[in-house]
Order: sequence, then structure tokens, then C-alpha cells
Amino acid sequence: MKKSTFKLAFCSLVAALSVALMFLTGLIPVGTYAAPCMVGIFLCAVVIESGYAGGFAVYAVVSVLSFLISADKEAVLYYIGFLGLYPILKGLIERIRLIWLQYITKLAFFNAAMIAIFYIGIFVLGIPKESFNLFGVYLPWVFLVIGNAVFFIYDICATRLISLYIMKWREKLRIK
Repeated sequence: MKKSTFKLAFCSLVAALSVALMFLTGLIPVGTYAAPCMVGIFLCAVVIESGYAGGFAVYAVVSVLSFLISADKEAVLYYIGFLGLYPILKGLIERIRLIWLQYITKLAFFNAAMIAIFYIGIFVLGIPKESFNLFGVYLPWVFLVIGNAVFFIYDICATRLISLYIMKWREKLRIK
């Protein structure tokens, strides 16, 4: 099979699987967070096999189709705002030589994306601001602090899954 044909088929397969998973977010209770995470990790394989152009193309296709057919718009918002974009940008950010600067860039992107998603959720999806207060505590700040710790773990897991894909799964799939 020609390399260009393989790239197109691989991108199409990942896009179809990703849209199917995003469609299921309305049926699975934890799907709002878990499905966009898994779909985002699939994009890492697309970037490895097809480059950044292929990754952005699949991201765009999945974003549009998920927005049109997924019942859980919050999950789509998380995917479009962060979980679909970060796996593509991860490779670009990790080209920075200084490790501490990589993490500052990653955390800045994460925090900016989460704050933007929060306000889009309030003003576009119509989530009432009052629903974020619990016993006088404004929960978004608590979620953001906890989210930074979870993001750090997510980044480490993503790096390990990418390494596992390159070392083991890619060979078993006979992709070279």
C-alpha cells in the first residue's frame, strides 16, 4: 500500500472511531471526561503516522462531526477546547529544550483552555453560575487546582502511551 493511501486510510479510521466514541458520551455517565481523553490520545498516533497536518485534519473532522451528532455538548467542548488539541500540540511543546519551560507552557495552555471552556459553558451552553457554589465555596477554583494535578498525571500517562505505541503496537500493526 502506498504511504499516502495508508495515511488517508489511517486518518479516516481514527476519525470514524473517534466520532463513534464521542457519540457514546451521551450514553455513558463518565463519558463526558473519559471519551474525549481517549479520542485525544488516538490523535497522538495520527500525528506519529501522518504528521501534524494529519493530526489537525482529524481534529477538525472529529470536532465538527461530534458537535453535530453528540448529545453531550460539554464533552464536545472539552474535546475542542483542550483534549483534542493538546495531544497534537504536545509534540510541538516538547521540542522546547528546557524541561521546566515545557511544563510552564503546558500548564499555561491547560489553565487558559479550562478557563475558556468554563466561560463558554456558562455563556454559550447556558450553565448557571450559581450551580458552581457549594457551601459558599466557588468550585471552579477548586476544580482548576485539582485539574492541574490531574493534568500532570495525564501528561505523564500520554507520554508513556505514546512510547508504548511506538515501541510495541506500531510494530504489531506492521506500521513502519
